[in-house]
Amino acid sequence: MTTTATTPARPTTFAVIGSGWRSEFFLRLAQAAPDRLRAVGVVTRSAESGQRLTDRWAVPTVRTVDELVRSDRPDFVIASVPWAQMPITVRELEAAGIATLAETPPAPDLDGLRSLWNDVGAGGRVQVAEQYLLMPGHAARLALVRAGVIGEPTQVQLSSTHMYHAVSLIRGLLGVDMDEVVVNARSFTAPLVDPLSFGGWDTGATPRPRANVLATLDFGGRSALYDFSDNQWWNPLRARRIVVRGSIGEIVDDAVTRMVDPTSPVTSPLSYRRRGVDMNLEGVDLDTVSFDGQVVYRNAWAGTRMSEDDIAVAQILADTGAWARGEGPEPYPLAQACQDHAIALAMGTSAATGTDVRVAKEVWA
Repeated sequence: MTTTATTPARPTTFAVIGSGWRSEFFLRLAQAAPDRLRAVGVVTRSAESGQRLTDRWAVPTVRTVDELVRSDRPDFVIASVPWAQMPITVRELEAAGIATLAETPPAPDLDGLRSLWNDVGAGGRVQVAEQYLLMPGHAARLALVRAGVIGEPTQVQLSSTHMYHAVSLIRGLLGVDMDEVVVNARSFTAPLVDPLSFGGWDTGATPRPRANVLATLDFGGRSALYDFSDNQWWNPLRARRIVVRGSIGEIVDDAVTRMVDPTSPVTSPLSYRRRGVDMNLEGVDLDTVSFDGQVVYRNAWAGTRMSEDDIAVAQILADTGAWARGEGPEPYPLAQACQDHAIALAMGTSAATGTDVRVAKEVWA
């Protein structure tokens, strides 16, 4: 049942297209784990932005993809560009025959997803950087679900992250693939203090209107409830919650309730072992997640002091490298990411129109 990862014989090598904060996110992970990840180059629009990245991360930069792969060809290239540019960049990399890891989402809208799939889907060279199922807590929950601890998964209730990320978690935990789904969503506005954001703390924050989207997803026998407030990722006044219900039990955050015999419902916790607490001198890392005395998740990046989100992103980089070298399965195929975003777009349409939206079989299904 344990979720872990193997260490490759050599570092996964990657390059990045783009110079925004997400691009620097990947470069930071390579710096944190140089024995596992190595950034060999970055494509930037301008020499000035390239020099900034070189100065900060000691990575070479160029202006074109051709220059990027001419000398030190990486295992794969990360497309880390704005939404509108993403399909263009992915097509360029596909035409060059380069294994690609695209940021989420792979295209902005439904027509863009269909067009991109028609152009590059058959090539099988595009994966997507959808990391949420690899986060330690979610990976542990997924391991329990797949082991049958709560029986057949029937419902997920999620208030944590937004759009395609949330849909990825929902679909993964329910075990649904390209199933048709009916979406009903509504948006509500209420005042909320927003003291912390990507830009840092706002010491003068006052309540102002913020949107909250509630949506139900009916997969026909399996269902989900989506609940997301603006800036919920950062706002400490809005907790993150997850419920996974099954035929013989449920998981509520880190509590797992199930029947152990015909008259005995039992609740057991998911227990996180963290290094560096009190007099523990092993370093500062998450070590394991255990359930009923069994390790169900082991941090393959111990020693790097990565956050749990960092761990998940680092793992999808390593998994993409293994796939690109022919040493492992696809980490998150383009078709799955297209399905995630198609459902997320349906939530937006339903909230805007006040009507149900059906997501039927698509070209990538």
